[in-house]
Amino acid sequence: MLKPVSLLLLRMGTGFLLSIWGLIKVAAPEASIGVSEKYYGGVLSVEMLQVPLGALQILLGLAVVFGLFRKIAYPVQSIVLGLGLLAIWKYIADPLGMYLLTEETREVLFFPSLTVFAATLVLLAFREEDTISLDKRLGR
Repeated sequence: MLKPVSLLLLRMGTGFLLSIWGLIKVAAPEASIGVSEKYYGGVLSVEMLQVPLGALQILLGLAVVFGLFRKIAYPVQSIVLGLGLLAIWKYIADPLGMYLLTEETREVLFFPSLTVFAATLVLLAFREEDTISLDKRLGR
């Protein structure tokens, strides 16, 4: 029973993270644009994209949380969070600002992004053992 509960908790953590960031895009697009410009090189910083992207991100996050459409939702989640991780690779490679960053530009709080991405891979690897999900209840 520990593995299904652990997978449920991973789904909740990664899915709600996506949903929260999606909600920020919808409710406060300027905040999302600011983060994008500061840390992600301005990729997808166009204001008119924030609400539709945020809505899609919320839906993806909720699909992950509930374990719905897992064959699609889990890989898409891995891609989204993996691309986010790649965009902040310097903060992962040098969290203390010793080589690539400075003490002023370092951002230790980004380091858990590596763990979040790893969680998406665990969900993919153990999808068939993820029995506390709507897909399993619906026989998918």
